Amino acid sequence: MNKNTYILGIESSCDDTAAAVIHNGVVLSNVVAGQKIHEEYGGVVPELASRAHQQNIVPVVHQALRKANIDKKQLSAIAFTQGPGLMGSLLVGTSFSKSLAMGLDIPLIAVNHMQAHILAHFINAEEQTAPTFPFIALTISGGHTQIVKVTDYFEMEILGETIDDAVGEAFDKSAKILGLPYPGGPLIDKYAQSGNPLAYPFTKPKVGDLEFSFSGLKTAVLYFVERETNKNPNFVSENLEDICASIQYTIVDYLMDKLKNAVAITGIKQVAIGGGVSANSGIRNALKEAEKELGWKTYIPRFEYCTDNAAMIAMVGELKYKTQQFSSNNLVAKARMKL
Repeated sequence: MNKNTYILGIESSCDDTAAAVIHNGVVLSNVVAGQKIHEEYGGVVPELASRAHQQNIVPVVHQALRKANIDKKQLSAIAFTQGPGLMGSLLVGTSFSKSLAMGLDIPLIAVNHMQAHILAHFINAEEQTAPTFPFIALTISGGHTQIVKVTDYFEMEILGETIDDAVGEAFDKSAKILGLPYPGGPLIDKYAQSGNPLAYPFTKPKVGDLEFSFSGLKTAVLYFVERETNKNPNFVSENLEDICASIQYTIVDYLMDKLKNAVAITGIKQVAIGGGVSANSGIRNALKEAEKELGWKTYIPRFEYCTDNAAMIAMVGELKYKTQQFSSNNLVAKARMKL
């Protein structure tokens, strides 16, 4: 690969407009523009998200190029999120990327968002140790919960996934039940730090060894809060830390049960996490404990590469550029996209 290869990554799968420039595995810039408007609605409103992407994408790309200290004419290729995600949001990134690649007469590289979360571990590989193949990846976000066997950069097999809701949604919905603002997952993590994780036991859903289910847990939290507030209207405010710690403990313990099953079945003791929920302190601490107690080698991404970001898109773009896995300008965005 040319030593002057610069890949621009563009990410617009949900409510963050992001752009990044990567050069030989090193991130030169990683710019993310969030969308505060969704807080008023307690969740992402797809139509508002796509409009905000239209407003944000040009300044975000401009800033990414400026921070990387390169001109757009120096770019070698444009990598972008093709899916999965919100269709309106994906269309903005796809259309912009196609147009820019065509205007600059450089290759276009389509990226699977969930693959990118896994391959984020290879960003700045010199600074942080990247997993060696094969390894087990747990992808946990607002839209996905999957256990994936990763044999090579683009050879991935889903071993198990959620049969209903994603873990990130379980965190956010539980937070909403407690009256916490959106996004509530990080707030549950925050309050859990000073709570007793064993204060209120919640039953872990029973499904297959490598499958997940979170809908029942959300219902259990709802009924629990309704029952206790009928007895004491101030129950939530008086016990918020303990409730959050108990919810987080149950979810993390459940995730770890499934990971232990995956390690036992495959014999692979290298375990990596990815996706927005991998920023959660509970799962990060549980993985570190597993390293000590179970002899695992665990890989936890830096916080800026956990949530949706364009550096991971650019990283996949660079890996595909090396093998000339370019995309046609006729491709379309895909709201649903297999790993």
